[in-house]
This record gives sequence, structure tokens and C-alpha cells, in this order.
Amino acid sequence: MIITTTPSVEGRRIKEYKGIVFGEVISGVDFIKDFAAGLTNFFGGRSQSYEGELIKAREDALRELEMRAASMGCNAVVGVDIDYEVLGQGGNMLMVTASGTAVVIE
Repeated sequence: MIITTTPSVEGRRIKEYKGIVFGEVISGVDFIKDFAAGLTNFFGGRSQSYEGELIKAREDALRELEMRAASMGCNAVVGVDIDYEVLGQGGNMLMVTASGTAVVIE
């Protein structure tokens, strides 16, 4: 499956547009990650725990997007956009949404 942010796939012709597909992930951040990130915030530097959670959520959203496109009989998704949002009363939930157009390419 080809997944790209561009509106087309170079050297390939889009034969059919099947529709918009989404992959959504909502991930909770636990107390230990929150505590470690707070220390990083206090002392400076990058938060490995939050970065790891963000990477995993993004990869999961793209994998879900790919599965939904495949279930529609598609072999590519073009125009992919990834959005991030913080949810929850304490801002301890991370939502990652990937969207694009499912297509069949030659």
C-alpha cells in the first residue's frame, strides 16, 4: 500500500477514487510518563516518554487508515494529513487522526 501526502503517485495513474478514509487513535498518558515529562520540563531537554507515545499513536493511526483503504479494495492513499489533539480534563489524552483519499492506482 502506498501512503503519501502528495495528491498523486509519481509515475502511476489513479484509476479510481474510492473516497475519504480515516485512521483515529486516542491514547492515554499514564502517571509515570506524566511524572517523567514533568521532570524533563523542569530540567530541560526532550521528553522521550511523550515522544514515544506520539510516534506509536501516529503509526497506529496510519496503520488503521491503511486497513480501511485496503478493505475498500484500494492500493494507495493520497493527500494524507495527520492531525494531533490533546483531550481530557487534565490534557492527558492524545488523539491522532490520519485522513486521505483512498484510490486504486495502476
